[in-house]
Amino acid sequence: MSSEGWRTVLVLGGIRSGKSGFAESLVGDEKTVRYVATGTVGEDDPEWAERIEAHRQRRPEAWTTDEIGAEPGRLAELVSAAGPDETLLVDDLGGWVTALLDGATGGDEISDAAVTELAGALADCRARVIVVSPEVGLSLVPTTAVGRAFADTVGTANRAVAEACDAVVLVVAGQPTWLKHQVAKPREEPLPEVLTPTAPATPVPAAPAAPTAPVPAPAASDALSSPTMVLPMVATGLVIQPNMDLPMPDEYAGPAATDRLATLDVPGAGLGALDRVVAFAAATQGTSTPAPWQAVRVLLLHGDHDGGAAEGEPAGESARRADQARAGEGALARLAAAAGATLQVVDAPTAAPIEHGPALTVDAVEAALRRGWRLAEEAVDSGVDVIVLASCGIGTEAAAAAVLAATAGAEPAAVLSRVVAPGGRLDDLAWMRRCAAVRDAMHRTRDEPRGPKDVLAELGGGDIAIATGVLLGATARRTPVLLDGPVGVAAGLVSRDLAGQARHWCLLPDHGGQPAVRLGADVLGLTPVLDLRLDLGEGATALAALPLLRTSLALASGLPAHPELDA
Repeated sequence: MSSEGWRTVLVLGGIRSGKSGFAESLVGDEKTVRYVATGTVGEDDPEWAERIEAHRQRRPEAWTTDEIGAEPGRLAELVSAAGPDETLLVDDLGGWVTALLDGATGGDEISDAAVTELAGALADCRARVIVVSPEVGLSLVPTTAVGRAFADTVGTANRAVAEACDAVVLVVAGQPTWLKHQVAKPREEPLPEVLTPTAPATPVPAAPAAPTAPVPAPAASDALSSPTMVLPMVATGLVIQPNMDLPMPDEYAGPAATDRLATLDVPGAGLGALDRVVAFAAATQGTSTPAPWQAVRVLLLHGDHDGGAAEGEPAGESARRADQARAGEGALARLAAAAGATLQVVDAPTAAPIEHGPALTVDAVEAALRRGWRLAEEAVDSGVDVIVLASCGIGTEAAAAAVLAATAGAEPAAVLSRVVAPGGRLDDLAWMRRCAAVRDAMHRTRDEPRGPKDVLAELGGGDIAIATGVLLGATARRTPVLLDGPVGVAAGLVSRDLAGQARHWCLLPDHGGQPAVRLGADVLGLTPVLDLRLDLGEGATALAALPLLRTSLALASGLPAHPELDA
């Protein structure tokens, strides 16, 4: 499934509307794309040939092209044969219909059969497919029989394809409007990226559902800086940039929930440190009686960091952990199953050695931020009410230390944990090499800009950039995030400089005894709820603590006030 929540999308638009460019932007993050060209080049139409050549020139070199203009019947075959790891971009149905009509000898029956076959192929397709088509329903009825046949067939095809696709977009004057957007349903086989728990979660007492707070729509002038919180970021034309105006939790619900705790009919003094969990949940849900979190999504970011940052870690260890999680094995997967949480492994681009040059290109940072935002959107659209951020990459602690040094003035040696080799042996030489790598990276970038995107490009890498996007996207959709480990806290520091509201949607169940997490949490104003000192990998502590957090919310919302204190 694509990270936006859909697998197939129809992009409609008029002539020169920008529909093809928008469709290409939807697959801009893909390394390889199979471009299906439906147009044919006539020998007596040089202007049309120039248009087709312009399309060819702007396609990335890594894309492959299938020219099917003379064989329109191949389109349904290509869509049906595409596998779950493939991405197809079909441009466009107008050329396909033209070829159908040119070769048709059986009238409307042949065209209708071809449209039905294509719609069926899209409905059953396992690949990611973007179909571009002209919107012909807004123009005058053509005055010729050929023109009317073309308009009628394209209109029929658009309706059938729109019904079969997960999403439909109308592009007008370069501005996309999503007409249909839904989470794709599994087709022939379950997708491996998101694992459904196999062990039942501990039952949580029912509690009143939190009211949905009204979300104001942004002003038209803010279309490029403020998301609508309802439509996906692609539809709003959102630009991730500093000083974004995202929502804050309810400033009154948290204190009201804390005041209510003091009135509960309990024999003792109450929930102790867990009252912070109740206040946090109340503020993020907008009610003084918050409900326990039910639908939990764990996003496990798998992205390595090359160079000195990875010193002391066995090669291939992170890939093994990621594969283990995908298979539903290991501590994190077992804890997720016990908590009734889904687990999604997200592969991030490998970061280059920061001591020698930037970890990522600027374009890669932009793509990672947007990908993280879309991951949060997809989770919320599927019903998730809390996200757990986790990481299993090599070199993540050193990368997080570099981000802390750049954003909070930390001394790398003070925030880098000791390196523990397999078997429990301390590897001080590896620790010193990590410190040296971060020191050299800070020296290399001493005269470079320290904006949030600059920090991600120079020091942070793909996993921290995606995590930052997740925090921003979750904030835009008013969804809390449980942080657990250096990557999440480093992302919190970067997201703070893009949108100051993001940190208020974060909860830190435990610092895990890690100095980087302690310092980062202090800078962000996050007070850890527990001090378990578990060391089972990022995300594991949050999941281990989740039943206790849920229980505190169930008690807070389910217990009545003491008769003598009930006003």
